[in-house]
Amino acid sequence: MKIIRAIAAIAFFAAISAASVAAQPKPATTPTPAKPGPISSAPATTGGSTTGNVPEAKVALVDTDAFLDPKVGIQRLLAAASKLESEFQPRRTELNNMQGQVDKMTADLQKAAPVQDPKVSAQQQDAIDTKKREITRKTEDAQSAYQQRMQALLGPIYDDIGKALDAFAKAHGITLILDVTKVQGIVSADGSLDITKAFITEFNSKNPATAASLTPQP
Repeated sequence: MKIIRAIAAIAFFAAISAASVAAQPKPATTPTPAKPGPISSAPATTGGSTTGNVPEAKVALVDTDAFLDPKVGIQRLLAAASKLESEFQPRRTELNNMQGQVDKMTADLQKAAPVQDPKVSAQQQDAIDTKKREITRKTEDAQSAYQQRMQALLGPIYDDIGKALDAFAKAHGITLILDVTKVQGIVSADGSLDITKAFITEFNSKNPATAASLTPQP
């Protein structure tokens, strides 16, 4: 029986900014889950009576936001996300420093403009504009590199999580797993339906966060 699953897209975003530059990794790194089909077959009509096969369904809930919880989340995912942030910290620092330079240049110009030669003020403004353009270019480069690196580091792990969810569902006779972070309208449910903790515990035990596990496969 096919297991329908909805896995949260990668949500570990970090600011790569001078003022407010944010890397925007998109959920495209995780394939869009298939929409579930009808849970019952079409009824057949025989001799004026209607009969149909209505299979029993066992539904479970999972909170995929918890996968990135620093305390109880999936260790491989957290380690990869931490590695990603560490790799891009130098760029983040560079952009922040550049923005600080622009702020100082702007403040100095505002103080000096009323009493200095307008030509000097124009030159200072040109320098500020040039620095801003450089920040914009480096920010765009950083965003693109961040997304590509995030796909390489976290993408394979989310693929493994998806496969593990399928296996977990089949092992426990679960027909349908719903991601509570994606499905609208779930306002309350029996706690026994929530498999989040059990799944994370099992996944961590079978998939420890080792250096080898964080190396993307060629």
